Amino acid sequence: MTPETKEGNAMTPADDLKERIEAIEACYEYMLAYAAQGVLDDRTSRGGSQLRELLAKAARAASGLGEACAAAAASLEPAERYRDFRDLLTADAAKALAAMELVLAQPRISSQLVDNLNASLHVRTLLTDVYLLDEVLRIHEPAAEA
Repeated sequence: MTPETKEGNAMTPADDLKERIEAIEACYEYMLAYAAQGVLDDRTSRGGSQLRELLAKAARAASGLGEACAAAAASLEPAERYRDFRDLLTADAAKALAAMELVLAQPRISSQLVDNLNASLHVRTLLTDVYLLDEVLRIHEPAAEA
């Protein structure tokens, strides 16, 4: 998503992927809370601007997610399994991205609209993909030195 970390160092492909996963997960968690509030218009509610910010960040994270996965998994074997998952992830992210962008394009975002977005199979599929990917990344993290 960004070429540099907060410290000014170049971001690794794995770091980029982790940042994207975190953005998508954080947005979903916020949307769950937002949907429960009964908000009619994000422009007049507390937290509405944060919803748009998190949703826009999740949309940016979903855009190019398959390529980020491929970059992070470039040296992992068996390569064909990671390529197959990248293809699946690319398709799932594109579908969820279309739904997120549709919501972002609306002049007002209600709790009901967000609740429907949360219920979208495309968004839920993307979440399941990133949860799986997050666990795979943990398996391949270098062991912490004691």
